[in-house]
Amino acid sequence: MLPATPLSSPPAFKTIAVIGKYMAAGIEQSLSDLASFLVKRGHAIVFESETANNVALPGLTKMTPEEIGQHADVAIVVGGDGTMLGIARQLARFGVPLVGINQGRLGFMTDIPQESMFNVLAEMLNGNLESEQRTLLEGSVLRDGQQIFHALAFNDVVVARGATTGMAELKVEVDGRFMYNQRSDGLIVATPTGSTAYALSAGGPLLHPSLSGLALVPIAPHALSNRPIIVPDSSTIEIEIMGGRDISANFDMQSLASLQHHDRIVIRRSAYTITFLHPQGWSYYDTLREKLHWNEYPSVTGKLK
Repeated sequence: MLPATPLSSPPAFKTIAVIGKYMAAGIEQSLSDLASFLVKRGHAIVFESETANNVALPGLTKMTPEEIGQHADVAIVVGGDGTMLGIARQLARFGVPLVGINQGRLGFMTDIPQESMFNVLAEMLNGNLESEQRTLLEGSVLRDGQQIFHALAFNDVVVARGATTGMAELKVEVDGRFMYNQRSDGLIVATPTGSTAYALSAGGPLLHPSLSGLALVPIAPHALSNRPIIVPDSSTIEIEIMGGRDISANFDMQSLASLQHHDRIVIRRSAYTITFLHPQGWSYYDTLREKLHWNEYPSVTGKLK
């Protein structure tokens, strides 16, 4: 995976799809202002159907995510990372690039501040932007050798015990080779994008998005020797349920509950990738510094400000 790079020639963004976090306060005005701005620039605007059905804006052209994938040149997502996760999985197979306007709190993926979106978007739509690709996971749940569930995940696949039950007992293999048996609250398999999500809360490492690796992060392991590990993203990871009750598998926000003993969760890198578009000069380190409050820096006196 390559780091973010400036594009050599300005892309033609004729049709722009708009996706919004329609539950957020004030979103209608934001979406209305955004649509007016884009129309004045001469772009054709379509709204994702669920967004359009939940905001009271007249005269909207609605499209399903599949239709957006077939017709849009770029999608602008107004909301938080949850909104971005949902649409990114649906558009992955179409290769539509995504731009994120942050109306949430953290916003690791929706990285353009709402208050400056018009100036930033004007520059980006003029071709002053950088492109970056992100890895996706695909996973299957197998029971008695038969697939009973399949899904994509942008952040992570989490196998975890129920809230009121004892520890989960998991057997983990990588590329057909036994890694360990683990007793814990669960195990997270995270992409570099997902390294700033649940995996970070569980003590996992931060992974730069350009790295070709996957993080396996135990959740509250019984043995402190069970540590996070990074494996190549070409790996196939298999997690077998050996013990425990009310164990579920969660693919981002898509859950399969009530897994049985000896069910196997098979996880590998998806053939699809997500393309993010960023303002010229965008830096992943700037995002980390802002979102994780790495704001202190040495002054000329050597003291921290």
